[in-house]
Amino acid sequence: MAGRPTRTPEMEPDAPLSAQVTFAQVEAAAQDVGLIVMGALHPRVSGAKQLDGGTLILLGTASEFWGTFETSPEWLDNQPHPIDRWSTRIVQGLAQDLTGTAYFPFGGPPYTPFIDWALKSGRTFTSPVGALVHDTVGMLISFRGALHFEQEFDIPAPSGLSPCTTCPAPCTTACPVGALNAHAFYDVDGCHAYLNTADGQNCLAQGCATRLACPVSAGAGRSQAQTAHHMKAFHPS
Repeated sequence: MAGRPTRTPEMEPDAPLSAQVTFAQVEAAAQDVGLIVMGALHPRVSGAKQLDGGTLILLGTASEFWGTFETSPEWLDNQPHPIDRWSTRIVQGLAQDLTGTAYFPFGGPPYTPFIDWALKSGRTFTSPVGALVHDTVGMLISFRGALHFEQEFDIPAPSGLSPCTTCPAPCTTACPVGALNAHAFYDVDGCHAYLNTADGQNCLAQGCATRLACPVSAGAGRSQAQTAHHMKAFHPS
């Protein structure tokens, strides 16, 4: 009978999960809690702010999110900022399970540079009206957090092509009062003033007309209840 093989470095016991995590594992874990991967990048390559290396995964909402969120304790306790509190609990849980570090687009100042990260992911771009647009959820972007891992692992290559390139840009003329347009910065005061009118109630209930006009926004699969919640947070009565 042959002797037992001599152990080599390649045969050492399994390394910790943090050394083995894959993009597919992160994506599946995110989907299990109602989130989607909205971008992935290697900070060393992209020059993303605040991070020197490793792999960064951006997480956001799509059609699966709202049904999951509506049954959460954060929604049911009627306390302020339910989505942010849900995001904190869920994304920190993912970070612990996958041995990464959680970051959030809220809670500042100072704020984590999510816009920089999003733009450098190759999946988020600047729209003709200045707002961000994503390659699958359009202008209905809701980043809920990010996971940073010390190791660089393989990530899908983004197309790097903005959906606005071949779009007739209905977003530039959709706002009833021109608060978002292709020629000037966002007129926040004008937007709030319109939302205070009877005509503005339609935007409060159904969502920002400009963001909904983006053809790619249909990919977000967003319920009207979620949109109304975000509008109420933006423009509380």
